[in-house]
Amino acid sequence: MVTKRENPTELVPLLRTMWLIRAFEEKVSALYAMREIRGLLHLGIGQEAVAVGTCSLLRTDDYVFGGHRSHGHAIAKGADINRLMAEIAGRATGYCAGKGGSMHIVALDAGFVTATGVVGGTIPLALGAAFAAKEKSKGQVAVVFFGDGAGQAGAFHESLNIASLWRLPVIFVCENNGYAEFTPLSSHTLIERLARHAQTYKIPSNTVDGNDLLEVREAMTKAVQHARTGKGPAFVECLTHRLRGHYEGDPAKYRELSELAEWKEKDPIARFTRELKHRKVVADKDIAAIESEARKLTEQAAQFALASPWPAPGEVASQVTA
Repeated sequence: MVTKRENPTELVPLLRTMWLIRAFEEKVSALYAMREIRGLLHLGIGQEAVAVGTCSLLRTDDYVFGGHRSHGHAIAKGADINRLMAEIAGRATGYCAGKGGSMHIVALDAGFVTATGVVGGTIPLALGAAFAAKEKSKGQVAVVFFGDGAGQAGAFHESLNIASLWRLPVIFVCENNGYAEFTPLSSHTLIERLARHAQTYKIPSNTVDGNDLLEVREAMTKAVQHARTGKGPAFVECLTHRLRGHYEGDPAKYRELSELAEWKEKDPIARFTRELKHRKVVADKDIAAIESEARKLTEQAAQFALASPWPAPGEVASQVTA
């Protein structure tokens, strides 16, 4: 629900961003089916509220790190969708000149530092950015997104410990969608709520409905304020669900159809739209216009990407440092 602290008219841009992410990923899926995009592709359709609810509260100079399912995080942080689409399509006009692809996005102009295909791989990197932010004393924070599967990684626990010990301005955002690739949470841990791990290290934590945009924003508002004012790290666990398989083409036989149907009813865009209509912030024509604009922009991004050249062979070693 819309809280008293939220100005209803300021919520419409959040709906626009969620629709932009959804339209972008649906277009990426279509291009993948046409074989215009190759390789593994992990879509976050159904998880848009976490990305938008978090990044809408950040500054451009705040640092954001993602994982293998991070198109939405980058867009929510302000990445150029033309360059992002080109990167996913492997074209030279992409953020990494087409060499990073879907799982290795870098959009430094928007404060999106990097993503990775290694589960939990960016969690320690976020600590480094948070340490730098603390040293600079400009009120910056670092945010890292990761899934429930990362909760069993050693670096996850080491990072929580160091962040707590050094009071680093880092926010851990766990997108708990119930599955680590194809494995349900109950099969790889007895800890039902990953926020409990944060409590072990005396980090303030919260578990929220990750498909309720306003609930995510409320929790993140407190977390960002906590980290930005020098009080140390915070942990927000968002219960959500990906409406697609682990990767495009995944038959997802490990998931019950009833489970998928239940989560479709909790679609974050539909829920937020109903809330705004209930508050008389938007009408049907406004919603249609928002979706239409998002699809227009993503279509333009696709055209830009496919019209762009492939990386030149001589560029294979550029952007590589050691």
